[in-house]
This record gives sequence, structure tokens and C-alpha cells, in this order.
Amino acid sequence: MAASYFKKAAEFFESMRQAMQAERWNAAGLNAVHCAISACDAVLVYYTEQRSTSPDHETAVYLLGLLTKVPEAKPKAETLRRILQEKNAIEYEDRAFAQQEAVELAKLTERFFRWAEGLVGK
Repeated sequence: MAASYFKKAAEFFESMRQAMQAERWNAAGLNAVHCAISACDAVLVYYTEQRSTSPDHETAVYLLGLLTKVPEAKPKAETLRRILQEKNAIEYEDRAFAQQEAVELAKLTERFFRWAEGLVGK
């Protein structure tokens, strides 16, 4: 089951990269957020056989931070929080997501994705 969540994360990651290359900043941002959510789900399922089903993504951040036996889980939970904070700006604000915002978000997301890949993407 963790593999299916990681596969989703990988697809969102690739879509984020393609959107970045095409300078579609809104699409890049939203794919980054979904990549991080799916990568988190993969890690949680891999280590606990459960994932957050709450509509509040803060629950996933909390659960990830509880994985004390997982290397870097606490700081990566904070990275996930930073990524998720951009979701509202991308989806609901009456403005386009800017290039610099997308670049920063893509960097955070790539680090988070690569961390998850090292844990569950084998």
C-alpha cells in the first residue's frame, strides 16, 4: 500500500517538474503540494500501516512528527507544514502563484520527496 502512495507522489513530482519547465507556476505549486501529501502518506503507511484521513492536513504533519524511529521525521514534518501552507495561496487567493514562490516550493518539495523516496521508494 505504501508503494501506491509513493507512485502517486512520483507522478505529482514529475508533473511539478514539467509544469516548472513550462513556466506554469500555479500547476507546479499545486502538484508540489499533492506530491508532498502523497509522499507523507507513503511514509506513514510504510511505518505505521495507517495514514491521516482528516481533511485537515495538519494531522498528517503531526503524525509524521511522531515517527521517532524514522530519520529526520521531525524536521521533515516541519518541511511538510511549510509546503502545505502554500496550498491556500495557490488554490484560493485571487492572484497567480509567482515564479519565485514556485521555485522555492519546488525546492522544498524535491527535498521532501527525495527523503521519502530514500525511506519507501526502494
